[in-house]
Amino acid sequence: MSKAAEIAPDAYALATPKGETVAAPELPYRPRDPRGYRPGIGLIGAGGIAFAHLDAYRRAGYRVLAICDQMLEKAVCRRDEFFPDAAVTLDFREVLARQDIEVVDITTPPEPRVAIIEAAIARGKHILSQKPFVRDLDVGERLAALAEARGLRLAVNHNGRWAPHFAYMREAVRAGLIGEVIGVHAGLRWDHSFAKGTPFEDMDDLILYDFGIHWFDFVTTLIGNRAVSVFATRAHAASQTMRPPLLAQALVAFSGGQASLVFDGYTRYGALDTTYVAGTAGSLSSAGPNLGEQSVTLSTAAGVAIPALQGTWFKDGFHGAMAELLCAIEEGREPANSARSSLMGLALCFAAIASAMAGAPVPVGSVRRVPVAQPQA
Repeated sequence: MSKAAEIAPDAYALATPKGETVAAPELPYRPRDPRGYRPGIGLIGAGGIAFAHLDAYRRAGYRVLAICDQMLEKAVCRRDEFFPDAAVTLDFREVLARQDIEVVDITTPPEPRVAIIEAAIARGKHILSQKPFVRDLDVGERLAALAEARGLRLAVNHNGRWAPHFAYMREAVRAGLIGEVIGVHAGLRWDHSFAKGTPFEDMDDLILYDFGIHWFDFVTTLIGNRAVSVFATRAHAASQTMRPPLLAQALVAFSGGQASLVFDGYTRYGALDTTYVAGTAGSLSSAGPNLGEQSVTLSTAAGVAIPALQGTWFKDGFHGAMAELLCAIEEGREPANSARSSLMGLALCFAAIASAMAGAPVPVGSVRRVPVAQPQA
């Protein structure tokens, strides 16, 4: 090789030019409340994560008029803590029968949730469904069609969409700041064994389904329906005592790009969460010790920008999911977190679970239901 043809050391990524620091673009990543619409809201399902819903609604000044749970003491506890004037009931039908309740937030598990959503649609209620939305894509499409036929808004509580770092990245992509997305890569290293001894331990796919749906959904908010196939694996970490696997990873092939999601759910020390989005005209990255503390960097030809993000996942996430639904109702449009939009992330998730079972890539959309492992003979 001649001296003229020698490759400079910088070309090997041994060193990269440092861009000039520039002001971060102002983007609409925070939750946006409706201008004047403040309907009566009914919460159906007062266990588990319901505290985050109610805390967010109280902070936003929303009107929760009724709280329902099959265990009345749970409904009473949530009422007393967050909305002392709300009614409590064991029967969700009593919530749906109230004329002063226009919106219902359904936080129950997926299986009983389908019948409740159907009943809510029949009663003319707008709905926020807990995630994951459904365990069957055909059921999800049917519910979306039922709501559309009645002129109702059916949204899904993909609260991760309003986590400040995810929201800023999404809005930067939507604004065209990094060009066309060619790579999405997330690495999560944390300890999920806090769920030991809870109903979550009964889930075969705790990481890929219940937890990982946030990241499958995030990928689709950036690439839309470009995903082609998924290759995934899952495994038990050495010395873990929880029943479901706490290690999982998924490689997503999409038109003109690729994505990778790595879940190290048994990282007991030195937790670290990172996200990187590569585009044809720039990149976005975030990093932090947990999902509530993340610093985002935007790199383009103009320079390097580090926005001073405000908010946290739980406060903004649960506020944002309901706020987007209320804005959509007020403005007469589909919510960004519509039921139909959630089905793209679920299709990725279902394909990933099927791939982990089969040990081979699976086309996105070919798996219509959550795969269930067959009992061994």
